[in-house]
Amino acid sequence: MEISKTYAPSQVEDKWYRYWMDKGFFRSIPDEREPYTIVIPPPNVTGVLHMGHMLNNTIQDVLIRRARMLGFNACWVPGTDHASIATEAKVVAMLREKGIKKSDLSRDEFLKHAWEWKEKYGGIILEQLKKLGASCDWDRTRFTMEDDLSDAVISVFIDLYNKGHIYRGVRMVNWDPQGKTALSDEEVIHKEVNSRLYHVRYPVIDAALAEELKSSNSAWTIADDGWQVTVNGRTHNGDGFITIATVRPETILGDTGVCVHPDDPRYTHLRGMFAVIPMVNRPVPFIFDDYIDMEFGTGALKVTPAHDINDYNLGVKYGLEVIDTINDDGTMSAAARFYVGEDRFVVRKKIAKDLEASGHLVKAEDYRNKVGYSERTDAVIEPKLSMQWFLRMEQVSKPALDNVLNGNIQLIPEKFINTYRHWMENVRDWCISRQLWWGQRIPAWYSPDGTDFVVCKTETEAIRLFETKGKKFGTGQLRQDEDVLDTWFSSWLWPISVFDGFKDPDNKDIQYYYPTNDLVTAPEILFFWVARMIIAGYEYRGEKPFTNVYLTGIVRDKLGRKMSKSLGNSPDPLNLIANYGADGVRVGMLLSSPAGNDLLFDESLCEQGRNFANKVWNAFRLVQGWQVDGSLKQPAESAAAVAWFKERFLEQLQLLNDHYAKYRMSDALMCTYKLIWDDFCAWYLEIVKPAMGTGMDVQTHQATVGFFEELLKVLHPWMPFITEELYHHLGERSGSDCIIVSAWPKSGTFDTDLLGAFASAQETITQVRNLRKTRNIPFKDPLRLLRRSEQTIDSRFDAVIIKMANLESLESTDDKVAGALSFLVGKIECFLPVSGGIDVEAEKQRLLKELDYNKGFLKSVQAKLANQRFVENAKPEVVEVERRKQSDAEAKIRAIEEQLAALG
Repeated sequence: MEISKTYAPSQVEDKWYRYWMDKGFFRSIPDEREPYTIVIPPPNVTGVLHMGHMLNNTIQDVLIRRARMLGFNACWVPGTDHASIATEAKVVAMLREKGIKKSDLSRDEFLKHAWEWKEKYGGIILEQLKKLGASCDWDRTRFTMEDDLSDAVISVFIDLYNKGHIYRGVRMVNWDPQGKTALSDEEVIHKEVNSRLYHVRYPVIDAALAEELKSSNSAWTIADDGWQVTVNGRTHNGDGFITIATVRPETILGDTGVCVHPDDPRYTHLRGMFAVIPMVNRPVPFIFDDYIDMEFGTGALKVTPAHDINDYNLGVKYGLEVIDTINDDGTMSAAARFYVGEDRFVVRKKIAKDLEASGHLVKAEDYRNKVGYSERTDAVIEPKLSMQWFLRMEQVSKPALDNVLNGNIQLIPEKFINTYRHWMENVRDWCISRQLWWGQRIPAWYSPDGTDFVVCKTETEAIRLFETKGKKFGTGQLRQDEDVLDTWFSSWLWPISVFDGFKDPDNKDIQYYYPTNDLVTAPEILFFWVARMIIAGYEYRGEKPFTNVYLTGIVRDKLGRKMSKSLGNSPDPLNLIANYGADGVRVGMLLSSPAGNDLLFDESLCEQGRNFANKVWNAFRLVQGWQVDGSLKQPAESAAAVAWFKERFLEQLQLLNDHYAKYRMSDALMCTYKLIWDDFCAWYLEIVKPAMGTGMDVQTHQATVGFFEELLKVLHPWMPFITEELYHHLGERSGSDCIIVSAWPKSGTFDTDLLGAFASAQETITQVRNLRKTRNIPFKDPLRLLRRSEQTIDSRFDAVIIKMANLESLESTDDKVAGALSFLVGKIECFLPVSGGIDVEAEKQRLLKELDYNKGFLKSVQAKLANQRFVENAKPEVVEVERRKQSDAEAKIRAIEEQLAALG
């Protein structure tokens, strides 16, 4: 079969992907085989392929393809997440472009637009994953808002509510003013930003004046040396102030207390006194609590219970009034009394000027602080009191912690266990309601006056439940909760719901595929998603949802910056595939991506991957170009090379399987890469390659083709397209005989002595080549090589040495060879007689340099062996290795010293 001169990925990739799909090679149904299952972390339905997806899904595909070859019933379930906040934002933006406001639509009308948007754009990312080579069972594609999965979400909500785990109440939440919804703590990204710290002074008054102010209007004058206030026609003067520092002066309008530490001597005189809130002239009490850090700022804290979680807790503790001064959209509310309807950040600047004009502002200074941002909209989060639904986490999360700590579920790498434990031991109740329309609507039904509610699926059930409470309502009188559930409240059920484990808990799929095997995901959603899936697994199946969690790193650019559109440093993955081929990009992504560590991506990595594909292609073309001659006898060097590579492959296969077992994916790739590039191409093929114009014997050719096929198999998970193409070029295949479903090579024992002998031959060849290079001896000039050793020299690879070093003879000698170039291979002295003799002084310098190195090496080994703790605590085989190093170094030193003595 003819093969093109160069590898053209575009002519191969679509062809084989269609073929695999047509043959149903990705399809999985339960059978007698052991399953191997991965559920994809469902990308947002709004998403398009980015570098993080590329890394994550390449790793998943490598694992699933190898499992398929190992004989497992491999099932990789794809799907997408409905992404409530992101999708609703996209739909609202689309409607805005058409001149339609969301507020002008009914819920059903909006959802009709949303579903139309989903059908048009929602499958883009899955189609892009096919370009990467993702071998998902596409017939199993799920969507978190499809009917069965939504029904599962609603059923779980009702079940947890009936168990007492879900409750409704007013709590301080993270409010996204742009998305107009509450967020969980995990959906808030804290960023360090440049701010302004405003020092504002509040007048201090006694209780009697405070009582007057509560019922009357007042006029204040603030001067440097004091204040004056007129109430009910009477003027009061004072010089007491307390200065408070804040980065959010717009919230001053909602202050209802000032807190200081009970042991702070600066403020002990303030017990029973009141502070007056600037502008609104509201008298508020001083409270004394050890929550305050006396060393921070002025040691005094303004308390705004409606807009800070810590302030809220203080307000509850001391019975402070709650004044909500910020609307859901981030504008000032009527309760603020000033700047009503203006944006909070516009007001921040305005109120600073007004406070300065009124004499309240002492100073403003630059300040670095952390601010919470919405993970979805990037809006600054507003802490806000809101009626929401919550899931109590303390009780349900216990199995999820225990089963990670006891190793039943493995986090890879293990460094994330402590992070996981810290979060799970300090877990907070999960705010699960969102003020959106796109999502699963909360199944709570309210009485007409809103004072009571029941939780169930339908209005009919709700009417019946109200009847059990002695309340009779008719159809259309009840109101369903307007909110939807947090997107994560659907995706936490993913490993169960994709197999319809809620719809039919005993169905064949869930019984066969659950628990799944491996989950590949990013560390940043370890708590968003992974921990919650584990919670759901134990709550609803009584067992773990997966055994191993492989946590990838973040893909960064070569400067270490996180990739983002705003920085312009994130390449388009599809352009990379077009330029370097899917196989080249897959290898490039994973060459330097150990679990849990960030990947510094450079496009040159994809170029390296493409070069590797070309290397494999050209190696095949070389083998294909050999003319097989049945009359030829197998040369000795070819027989030796075949014997060596057979053992080398088994040795490296064992190492490769060990890397896979320990999820050392980059190491597994590098092991495969070196086995092909170095061992097979650079050594094996060069040894067996016949001279120009001559043929190849049948034995060597058959062995070489067999080795190539085995190499294609271990390479296939990483480079699926080129390996399938070359597998079919290797020989005639039936329609179902494809590398994707071929058997992974069988491991076996290997001859370490033979491998050691070849390594010695390699070093001999390398040394001769280096001496040719440094002495300008052309490779075409054959040389004599003599070897001297006190031990028997292994001659199994002498024919290889003769060919690869271009020797006219390879002999043994009992004596040193005068006037010859020399070098050591282990304990064997090697001599190369050269015409015209040698430069004695140059040879002395070379040997002295080698002597210094070996003495330094010996010294470090002896220091290790002199360490009694090392000798007593290290494994015996490790100590033995060090002793062998010592013996070898001592032999080399003796040989070099003898060579120096011979040179005089």
